[in-house]
Amino acid sequence: MAVLSLPQLQRALAKTPPRGAFYLAGSEAILKDEALAALLDRALDPGLRDFNLDYLSASNLEPDELAAACSTLPMMADVRVVVVRDIESWKRKSKGKQPAVRYLEKPAPETVLIFVQGNDEDPDADLAAHCTVIDCKALLGEALDAWLEDRLQGAGITLAPDALEHLLRATGGDLGTLTAEVAKLSSLEVSGPIDRETVGSLVGIRFGETVEDWRDAVLRDDTARAIALVPQVLALSGVSGVRLVNLLGTSLLVLRWGRCTAEAKKIRDRQLAEQVKSLMFKIRPNVGSYPPFAALVGEVVGRWSLPRLRTAIAATLAADAALKNTTISDEGGIVTDLVLMLATSRARKAA
Repeated sequence: MAVLSLPQLQRALAKTPPRGAFYLAGSEAILKDEALAALLDRALDPGLRDFNLDYLSASNLEPDELAAACSTLPMMADVRVVVVRDIESWKRKSKGKQPAVRYLEKPAPETVLIFVQGNDEDPDADLAAHCTVIDCKALLGEALDAWLEDRLQGAGITLAPDALEHLLRATGGDLGTLTAEVAKLSSLEVSGPIDRETVGSLVGIRFGETVEDWRDAVLRDDTARAIALVPQVLALSGVSGVRLVNLLGTSLLVLRWGRCTAEAKKIRDRQLAEQVKSLMFKIRPNVGSYPPFAALVGEVVGRWSLPRLRTAIAATLAADAALKNTTISDEGGIVTDLVLMLATSRARKAA
C-alpha cells in the first residue's frame, strides 16, 4: 500500500496517467474533491468523459454491480474510471465489500477504480492494501501555506506578507473558509499586493483580533491586551471558550518542550525557533501557522520557567473542565480568570 499526499499525487500525475486503484481518505473534503478532480482530468479525455465514467455509492451497491462496472471496456479510450463513494458504509464483512476485495485481487487493467471515504476514520485495511491511498488529512504549517499560495496564484492574487498571515489566522486554516475568502479577494480590482486592512474588512476580523493574537498576548504577558481581546474573539463565528483554552493549552505544551530544549542545549531565539518548528512538523499540534508560532516560542521562552509552565498547564486544564461543566455559562469570565491566573504565576514562578 502506497500512501501519497495531494501534492505528491499531483507530481506523479504530471509524469504518468493513473492506473490501478486509489483510495481517498482523510478529514478534508476539499482535498478529496481536488484529488478526485486531478485523477479524472489526467485519466479521461473531456470529450469522452461521459462515456467512460461511472459514479457508484457503496451504501446501495449490489454485490455484483462493482465488478460489472469495472469489467466494462472503455469507449474510444485507453481506460475508464469507476468512482465509489461512501465506502465507510461497508462493514468488515458486508455483502458489498467482499466482492470489492476480490476484484482488487485481480483488477481489470483498463479500469481506474477510485474509492472515496466520506468520514475521517482510518482507511479500511482490506481495501487500502490493494490501493494507492491519498491522504487528505487536515493541512497544517507549511503544507497549509503552500495550499493557500497555490490558490492565490491561481486566482491571480498577491497578498502582503502580514495580510497573508492575517488571512490564515482569521480563518483558522479552514480550507472551506479560505476557498470562500479567496473567491472574495479575486473580485477586487486592485493593483499591487492586497494589504491586511483590506483582508480584514473582507473576512470580518480586524488585524490583531484573532484567536491566535489572543494566545500570543497571553504568552507575551500582555495581560491587558489579552483580557481586552477575550470578548472580541469569543464573539467570532465558531469560537468558544473551550477552543481558546485548547489552543492555549496546546501552545503551552509546545512552549514547555521549547523551554526544556533551551535549557538542555543552551539556545534561544532563532536557533530555538528552528528546533521548535521541526518538532511541530513531526507531531502536528494545532497551534496555527508553524513559523510564526515557532518564532514566538523563541521570543517568550525566557518568561516561562518550567515551574511556571507546570502551573499554567494545570490552570488551563482546570479552566477546560470548568468550561465543559454545563452548569457554568460565563465562559468569558472563566477565560479572563485564566489569563489573570497565568499573569500572576509570572511573579511567583519567574525564571
